[in-house]
Amino acid sequence: MDSSLISAGGNRNGAEIKNSLLLFRSHMHGSSMIGVRKQCIGSGPFLRHLQLAGTTRCRGHPIRVSDQSGEFQETAASPGAVPLTETNKFLEALQNANKLIPYVVLGSTLTALVYPPSFSWFTNRYYTPALGFLMFAVGINLKYSDFTSAFKRPSVLAVGYIGQYVVKPLLGVLFATVAVSYLHLPDAIGTGLILVSCVSGAQLSNYATFLVNPSMAPLSIVMTALSTATAVFVIPALTHLLLGQRLPVDARSMMVDITQIVVAPIAAGLALKQFAPRVTKLVKPLLPLLSVMVTGLCMGSPLSRNISAVKSPFGLELLLPIIGFHAAAFLIGHKFSGLLFWRESDRKGLQRTISLETGMQSSLLGLALANKYFSDPLVGLPSAMSTVLMSLMGFGLVMYWNAKKERNMQI
Repeated sequence: MDSSLISAGGNRNGAEIKNSLLLFRSHMHGSSMIGVRKQCIGSGPFLRHLQLAGTTRCRGHPIRVSDQSGEFQETAASPGAVPLTETNKFLEALQNANKLIPYVVLGSTLTALVYPPSFSWFTNRYYTPALGFLMFAVGINLKYSDFTSAFKRPSVLAVGYIGQYVVKPLLGVLFATVAVSYLHLPDAIGTGLILVSCVSGAQLSNYATFLVNPSMAPLSIVMTALSTATAVFVIPALTHLLLGQRLPVDARSMMVDITQIVVAPIAAGLALKQFAPRVTKLVKPLLPLLSVMVTGLCMGSPLSRNISAVKSPFGLELLLPIIGFHAAAFLIGHKFSGLLFWRESDRKGLQRTISLETGMQSSLLGLALANKYFSDPLVGLPSAMSTVLMSLMGFGLVMYWNAKKERNMQI
């Protein structure tokens, strides 16, 4: 290997680069150089990475490393080539679109409050496919092995399930008692609070988890799928125990929802990544921006369609117990899982995943059950307000945790 073949920035750091290459040659002598990997060598500002059997750049200077002869060769950039930073600027902007979520959440909320018709057209007819699209965007970034790994952590899945169907119903009873006995709200409001606390997990929590920690998304998806699949048995039992009224849940409809919103989109994303990598490469950069736009619609739609409930005589008084219910669920999920999994290397990720899973639930299902089985419209009011507040609080945590991660990275 002739190190004099390298020119990576003129004579300015030539000696340093030559020493680095000699060190690299002595390290790699006699070993196979077939394959692609990266080695960080040298401390010079111009020499960053050498990629074996491929091409890399040292501050804009491409270097070709042969995997057969072991020769280092300088490959001059073509005269008309556009610098790497400029060609990738647009794609990088698209991929960083998730950073716009705080502004989109705030903007869609304010717009829905000021002018409800701006989102009222986005009915359930579009809401379900929109959630499916978000799940597709998650699936295309995952692998099959991610889900097999999730099933290998039954203790984590069990904690998420307990948070969903034990902790939250108990919190529902607590805050229903506060609302009726201390805030003197109608009994129907208390019934509605208990009802919304008994429903299954929300698919929106899966996307929120993905935004905070993508590697935890499979765990969140499996937790939500388990709570939704068993809702046909658990919700009637819980409502019978806590409300004295057994509310049957349509098993067929529930399974169709799981398939349409979770299973099919995730499977489509995984399959596209596996069998059509070129298409995936074209589509993937667009997904963050589209996902942010869809998230804005999913945030503004429930608020605009339930604006009358928010502005009702009991709307402001109900804010306190609803916010308290969700805040307690988020907090307990976070702290309780932290105590249980304090030895795990990914403890923070588990805490945030279980917190989002515990704090967010399918309030729209609670609203549908209230409208179907209770004649008093006030029973559905907590579910309607929960749909809005749960989303705002959940994505508020996403913003907070991501901002905290960025601050820690800068330190």
